[in-house]
Amino acid sequence: MKSLLLSIFALFIFVGAQAQETVSAKTEGAVITFQEKAKDFGDITVGDKVEHTFKFKNTGNIPLIISNVAVTCGCTATDWPKKPIAPGAESEITVKFDSSNKNGKQNSIIRVYSNATQPIEKISMISNVLPKK
Repeated sequence: MKSLLLSIFALFIFVGAQAQETVSAKTEGAVITFQEKAKDFGDITVGDKVEHTFKFKNTGNIPLIISNVAVTCGCTATDWPKKPIAPGAESEITVKFDSSNKNGKQNSIIRVYSNATQPIEKISMISNVLPKK
């Protein structure tokens, strides 16, 4: 009985290892894996400036190169890595939002362009801009 259980256990380990190799073989290239893709600041007051750092990791097997980070309006600014991010390495994109001349619900979409297997990723900063009291 022990021998049968050990054989079954060894089979599961072998099959699992083979499956892992198959998954790895399919993910050739750089892959951006964000810890979070959105930051909601809730209610802020018009004129407030908020900032958030989106952390990510290159979970692919070649260096990740970010070619551009585009914002939807002049109220949003970014700081992003200009050098390649090695496989397994972590980095970050800092985003700043200025709520001056804004009112109500805001969803600033930031597009990250790179050589990743999914070449355009989207992250966002969400807030509800209230008038000054």
